[in-house]
Amino acid sequence: MNKISNKETMATEENLDEIDIKILKLLQQNSRLTVKELAARVHLSPSPTFERQKRLEREGYIQRYGAIVDHHKMGHNVIVLCNIRLKQHTHDLIQQFMDTVQTIDQITECYNTTGDYDFQIKVYARDMKDYQDFMLNTLGNIDCIGSLHSIIVIGEIKDSHYIPVNKKKEEIELKR
Repeated sequence: MNKISNKETMATEENLDEIDIKILKLLQQNSRLTVKELAARVHLSPSPTFERQKRLEREGYIQRYGAIVDHHKMGHNVIVLCNIRLKQHTHDLIQQFMDTVQTIDQITECYNTTGDYDFQIKVYARDMKDYQDFMLNTLGNIDCIGSLHSIIVIGEIKDSHYIPVNKKKEEIELKR
């Protein structure tokens, strides 16, 4: 559930200057940059760069740092997008599903959606037999699921974990 309204999101986005944006972009590309390396790339000394990075963390722009693991090297060669329809739309069933998803490692992403389905999950499996087992024995044991529709990914075209952090076009043009 989104705890921040669009109005609040827009207001906080306006607090970012070009250096903040550059820091966010650089850290998304490589979160292991040292403060010294980051400072050199944003053309500041290390101390103000460190303070900016800490402020971005404190204000929630940077939520965490992590490593991106190659799923193929871990033996997960099948990616499935699975659309899920719940049996009923009661608060308890929706919450039960959302809580259960949090406990299942094979589900790496889950979105509450509009349209024909209620949720879409992203699942990594070693092979089709592994996904079949997951579908029957894991998803099949979640009582609130009414139906599901699996979409097997045949090729990854773009797998980016980057969040766009560009200033709005109107703001850029106003500065010219």
